[in-house]
Amino acid sequence: MVRAIMIQGTGSNVGKSVLVAGLARAYTRRGLQVAPFKPQNMSNNAAVTENGGEIGRAQALQARAAKRATHTDMNPILLKPETDTGAQIIVQGQRAGTMKAGDYRKDKSKLLGAALDSFDRLCADVDLVLIEGAGSPAETNLRKSDIANMGFACAADVPVVLVGDIHRGGVIAQIVGTQAVLDMGDLAQIRGFAVNRFKGEVSLFDEGRDDIAARTGWPCLGVVPWFHDAWKLPAEDMMDIRSHTGGACKVVVPQLERMANFDDLDPLSAEPGVSVEIVPAGRPLPGDADLVLLPGSKSTIGDLTYFLAQGWDIDLYAHVRRGGHVLGLCGGYQMLGKTISDPDGVDGRPGKVTGLGLLDVDTIMGGHKQVILRSAHALPDQEPVSGYEIHMGHTDGPDCARAWLEVEGRPEGAASANGRIKGSYLHGIFSSDAFRARYLSKLGVTSDTAYEDGVEQTLDDLADHLERHMDLDLLLSLAQPPKPG
Repeated sequence: MVRAIMIQGTGSNVGKSVLVAGLARAYTRRGLQVAPFKPQNMSNNAAVTENGGEIGRAQALQARAAKRATHTDMNPILLKPETDTGAQIIVQGQRAGTMKAGDYRKDKSKLLGAALDSFDRLCADVDLVLIEGAGSPAETNLRKSDIANMGFACAADVPVVLVGDIHRGGVIAQIVGTQAVLDMGDLAQIRGFAVNRFKGEVSLFDEGRDDIAARTGWPCLGVVPWFHDAWKLPAEDMMDIRSHTGGACKVVVPQLERMANFDDLDPLSAEPGVSVEIVPAGRPLPGDADLVLLPGSKSTIGDLTYFLAQGWDIDLYAHVRRGGHVLGLCGGYQMLGKTISDPDGVDGRPGKVTGLGLLDVDTIMGGHKQVILRSAHALPDQEPVSGYEIHMGHTDGPDCARAWLEVEGRPEGAASANGRIKGSYLHGIFSSDAFRARYLSKLGVTSDTAYEDGVEQTLDDLADHLERHMDLDLLLSLAQPPKPG
């Protein structure tokens, strides 16, 4: 019979996603059929599932850790912020519209049914479902319509383990304070706590651990030291992406306001010969860049406006004059063209804007949203490339005659006459070792990195880490059969 347990945090970014990935790999290695689940996620770094929808990238990584095919039921509600006050809503993998934050707060309880339906289906053929919460259950102003934390835990009657982040400081207050503000019904779901991201000798926190247990009455499932190789795993949140110092080749990435699907950076960060520099607002693009990579965007026209406001267009043109390379992926590809037209306002306000003009192509927004895994080959040497498309709009123009990818028999992408400026809708291309090696060779980098093997090894190392520092037998014993929907 299936059992489930939910990992909730005392706040956002306390390491829940990585913990669930490590637990998924650990219990899978023990012979259990494991599936990850997150009722509601908020991220512009989505993954395309094998059944043709979108989920948060953390759930895709957790599915990989569980050696399980990705499915939209693993993250039935996905919010993709488009502005400071609104987001696109993905329900069971498909775009359901855009909603202002205030309206979503009023209506989101209606989505609990969709989350429970997906959860029930996911439970049908597994032994264990590892559920990840979002944010904190202590946000009492959000509790009434909550579907991400205690709202879901109570509806499905699943036990909860509360995780605090000691690296932020005040972890005793985080956990004890959370208990203090929860009502009795929510408290009844919590079975224990864990402390994450400890640096130093773990035994030094024994008194603190025991104080939390005494004050809450909850058992401690572990004090987990900082896992230093977490950066080798694909990042989900923009808060998680960071510059990475490697070799002499410098890849520069402007940090767009609505940056999306930035998993393209992960394989480059794993290269010893490459340094990836994320450039925040208010700083110029470095003049010593070998490659400027324009990433995907949830709002291409909005991020183009943001790019220009930073003066990065001036830096980019200077980079090109110096002989530098430029690569635009998805939204970044659209920005590199001459114009972007949005007659129906699918990207914001209807209208037409001038692009950066580095590729002789034009983009028209609209049409059916492409959400699909792709098999491709790089031109001209036919290296196999696996990737995915997740975009709206179509791009065409003279530079498309110099396509540098072939996707299932059709040409894809565009390139300048000198080949130094390229764009494509295909994400994930740098995960393919042979292609990445050839691409980097033009920048003077020799690559023999097996990226996917490195991710697998890191997941195994993470599982070993949790086996050492958490009581996984106790955690598993706390899991229980959920209430049928």
